[in-house]
Amino acid sequence: MKNKKAVFAKFEDKARRKLESRALPTLIEQRNDLIAEMDAILDGADAETRALNDDENGRFTELKSQVDAIDKTLAAQAEKRALDEKKESKTGGEKSEQRALDEKSFDEFLRGGGESRALDVGNNGSVIPTSIADRVIERVKELSPIYSMAEVYNVGGDLAFPVYDDSSDTGATIVGDMEKVEDSTGKFTVVKLENYIIAVLKLISKSLINRSGFDLVNFVINKVAENIATFLEKSLLCGASDKSKQTYEGVFETTNLVTTAKSDAIDIDELIDVQMTVPQAFQQNACWIMNKNTLKSLRKLKDGDGNYILNRDIASPFGWTLLGKNVYTSENAPEMSADTTAVVYGDMSGLYVKLASSMEIEVLREKYADQYAYGVIGHAEFDSKIVEKQKLAGLKMKAATAAKTS
Repeated sequence: MKNKKAVFAKFEDKARRKLESRALPTLIEQRNDLIAEMDAILDGADAETRALNDDENGRFTELKSQVDAIDKTLAAQAEKRALDEKKESKTGGEKSEQRALDEKSFDEFLRGGGESRALDVGNNGSVIPTSIADRVIERVKELSPIYSMAEVYNVGGDLAFPVYDDSSDTGATIVGDMEKVEDSTGKFTVVKLENYIIAVLKLISKSLINRSGFDLVNFVINKVAENIATFLEKSLLCGASDKSKQTYEGVFETTNLVTTAKSDAIDIDELIDVQMTVPQAFQQNACWIMNKNTLKSLRKLKDGDGNYILNRDIASPFGWTLLGKNVYTSENAPEMSADTTAVVYGDMSGLYVKLASSMEIEVLREKYADQYAYGVIGHAEFDSKIVEKQKLAGLKMKAATAAKTS
C-alpha cells in the first residue's frame, strides 16, 4: 500500500507542478491538465495490475467533476458567441436595410415622387439622411488630401479648444535664499471653430432624372462631394479670401516662418531650416505642401556633389520625397512669388477642421425649368483654424526690393 501511495503521490505532484507553472491557464489548458492527472491515476493502477483504491477513486471522481464543470462552461461560452454573432449579423442587416431605405427615400425625393417630411425639414431645405451625409463626407475625404490629413470634427455647432501660450513661461530658474519667485507661467487662450455655411448648387438634367435605371443618388453624392472638396482644398490651404467677413484659416497662414534670402529662389539650407522648426515630436507624420511650379523649381536644386535633392519615390503617396518626407502639390497652393509663403511643412493635424455631417439639401424644381433641369442646392457648416501651431512651419519668400531711381 505504501508503494501504491508513493506512485500516486508522484503523479499527483507532477500534475500539480505543471498547473502551478502556468500563469492564468485557459479553461482548455485547465481541462487538459485535469485529464492528464486522471490518466496518471489510471496508469499507476494499471502499472501495478490492480484496482483503484479509495483515495484514487475519490480523487478521480473529483477530477471528473471539475472536467464536467469546465465542459459546461465552454459549451455556454460557445452558445454565447453564437448568439453574439447572430446579434451582430442582425444589427449589420438592420443597418444595411436602413441605408437602402434612406437611399430609396432620397431617390424618390430627388425625382419629385417622395415627400420632404420623410427626410426631416431643416432650415435651408431637407436634411440628408445620416447614411447619405456620411457617404458625402467619406467621398470628400477621398478627394481632398489636405482634408484627410487635418484634425477633423464632423459635428455641428461651435467648438472651443484651449490653447496654451508658453511664450512667457521661463520654466525653472535659480533664486537666492528668501528671494521672491516671479510668476512667469504661460496663459491659455481659446480658439473657436464657428459656423460658416458652405453652399453647393448643381444642375441635374431632367432627362437623367427621368431615367429609371440612372443612379441618381450616387450622382448627387459625387457632385456635391466634388464641389465641397474643391472648396476645402483651397480653403484649408490658403484660408478665407475675405478676412473682413470670414476668418477660417489654412495651413499656409502659419506664423512659424523662415524667410528666404532671395525673392525669387529657394535654397536647400532654407528648406532644412523650415524642417527643423517643427519639433521632433511632430516629425513622424510631417510632409511638404507646395504649388506644382514651386516643385518644378525645387527639382532643379542640387547638393554639393551635384545630386538632385528631390527624389522620385514611387512608394510615396504623392510620388516625391524631399529631405526624407513626402511632397504634396496643389494648384491651390500659393505661387512662389515675393512676400508670399510658398512652402508649408509639418504635421497637418495642427489644422483643426469642422465639417458638420448634418448636411441639408433642397431641390429647386421650377427655377431652372427653362433649362430642362432641376437645381440641387446643399448646405453644410464649416470652419478651420490652426490650433496646434507648433506642428506647422512655412517658407516665406523675401519681399521684393524697390527699384532704385537715378
